[in-house]
Amino acid sequence: MLGELTYGFINSCLQSLVVEKFGHDTWVKLSSLPGVQDTFMTYTVYDDILTLSLVTEACSLLDVSADVFLKLFGEHFFQFCKQAGYDTMLRTLGGNLIEFIENLDALHSYLALSYQEMNAPSFRVEMTGDGKMLLHYYSDRKGLHHIVPESFFDSKVTMVVLNQSEEDERTGKKEHVVFLVKQTNQAGKPTDQVVPINYVEYTVYDKSSLFNGDGMAAFDLLFPGSHQCTLSPFYPDKLWMDEKAFCNAFPFHIVFDEDLKIRQTGVNLQKFVPGLHARHATLDQYFIITHPQVTFTIESIKKFINSQFVLKTFKDKYSTLKLRGQMLWIDSLGCMLYLCSPKLRSLQELQDVGLHLADLAQHDVTRDLVLLNQQRLAEMELTNQLERKKEELRILSRHLEAEKEKTETLLYAMLPRHVANQLKDGKSVEAGEFEVCTILFSDVVTFTNICAACEPIRIVHMLNCMYSKFDRLTSIHDVYKVETIGDAYMVVGGVPVPTDTHAHRVANFALGMRIAAREVTNPVTGKPIQIRVGLHTGPVLAGVVGEKMPRYCLFGDTVNTASRMESHGLPDHIHLSSSTYSELTDAGFNIQQRGQIEVKGKGQMTTYFLLGNLLVSEDRIMGREDGKTCLYREDLHSQSKTDPHCKWMGEPRVNGETRLQTESAHHTQPPPLPGTLAPHMCPM
Repeated sequence: MLGELTYGFINSCLQSLVVEKFGHDTWVKLSSLPGVQDTFMTYTVYDDILTLSLVTEACSLLDVSADVFLKLFGEHFFQFCKQAGYDTMLRTLGGNLIEFIENLDALHSYLALSYQEMNAPSFRVEMTGDGKMLLHYYSDRKGLHHIVPESFFDSKVTMVVLNQSEEDERTGKKEHVVFLVKQTNQAGKPTDQVVPINYVEYTVYDKSSLFNGDGMAAFDLLFPGSHQCTLSPFYPDKLWMDEKAFCNAFPFHIVFDEDLKIRQTGVNLQKFVPGLHARHATLDQYFIITHPQVTFTIESIKKFINSQFVLKTFKDKYSTLKLRGQMLWIDSLGCMLYLCSPKLRSLQELQDVGLHLADLAQHDVTRDLVLLNQQRLAEMELTNQLERKKEELRILSRHLEAEKEKTETLLYAMLPRHVANQLKDGKSVEAGEFEVCTILFSDVVTFTNICAACEPIRIVHMLNCMYSKFDRLTSIHDVYKVETIGDAYMVVGGVPVPTDTHAHRVANFALGMRIAAREVTNPVTGKPIQIRVGLHTGPVLAGVVGEKMPRYCLFGDTVNTASRMESHGLPDHIHLSSSTYSELTDAGFNIQQRGQIEVKGKGQMTTYFLLGNLLVSEDRIMGREDGKTCLYREDLHSQSKTDPHCKWMGEPRVNGETRLQTESAHHTQPPPLPGTLAPHMCPM
């Protein structure tokens, strides 16, 4: 059922094969190709290039040949048809293998009522003189003969390709593949015996023996000696019907000779196609063969004598009328009898060709088919609408999920994740007290002067560039960004999720901030931006404030003191309070004492400068090493046993201090910073 236009049923089968045999991830990769969608509608036609490209890409992705993949497709196609409800049709096509194959084209003709654009292959059985069965396969598609064997045969049938060629037919070149069909008997031994055509053999089977465990018909030919009944037909000495009665009983039949000259026609066919009885009128003057797609000659017709033939009148002569029926060769007369009836799918087509139900013979099932299919077409349209709505809902659901993710991303940027989740669930979030946390404030040195000398858009670009780098560092060091106001940036560690390493995380984040700020250019001077950073550790009260624009805010003296550490700091320095220094002691940080300074609203305070981290490299602090983040206190103890740079951690304290560069209390400026740090240390 593959042609220039392929129905979604075929693509759905291909999707089902890939998902069941190779996994859903493989199908996701295939469906990600340009122009390929991940779902297909059954009765919608798609460009055949799409199907063939899927097969090609699947072979490439799975590293299998096209022959192997198409054989798998043939096996899976039968099961897919069975699941779709077509297994009953297949089981009732014929009582043996020959009848089954000969009626496949008729099945395709029936399916064309639903799949009107279907361009199906053709099958023809040939019995050789030595009793062998040959299967002829014709298709407009090249290279698809591999799906034929497993489409309808059980394991008791083997097929061998004898010949593969191209034949010129009326509609162009068609691939012609000849298979030698071999069967095995009950013992599994091959046999070349086949059912003779001149008589019918049948055996009564119960349902369980007719089909195997998989539900696939075991189309076994019946051999002489088995339980069988042979029917010998009885033929009368003469035909008890005159010519007039025959032409009335079969109003759309045609008899023509080897030269295609019309010898006899049905009465209604004469009415709708005048001129058929003109002298020397030939059939090919009024009709063309649309199925099977062969040349209009007696030889071609005989080749497909067991196929259903569809003839169509020329458009420029009469209203287009299609006839569907069977060709019978009358050897004694040297003529071909075409027993047919109009090919109609709906009452609309009946009206379009100018026919009425009364023009069809009472015994012609076309009358019932037209009425039945009229209702079926309405049901199919409802099915199509349902599929379209289902696909629209699926797309809308996917878009809704994407928008939901965007909304959650924005919400999580405003509030901590667990707080946001509580608000989404409609729960109230109570304010909580945190006994200890570390808060960081930073601002840009000479920001007021920069704003006065630059256009606002350049200021926005500068802050956006810098804050984007800072935001990335918050994820690396697992700290929470509270807010930004102008050039001020506020971060907290240990809130809203308490942790023992809150000070270490914020300290490493501060080192990263300083490095990141140096990568941003001052729009006025063209030099790297300098920032002041202040840290303080202590208790806070945290909670959600506001309804229209809820924010997670921190309250308490710790916030005020951290802000004072930033405002009383120095350019390009990280200013620590004594409480933060206590948290960082013995943790591998290089800290310099600043001494006593006067802090607004706090009086005299002993403060410190954070110079670097002796245990963690700059790449680790900046998150440049894939899949790694900075180490914290729980990791330092184990590392100190193997890292030579951690030896000093085990050294005893001197005067209660650890490797501090003591600075006198009246000293307002720190001494020059060391310029020769080990390669693994963070630069100052």
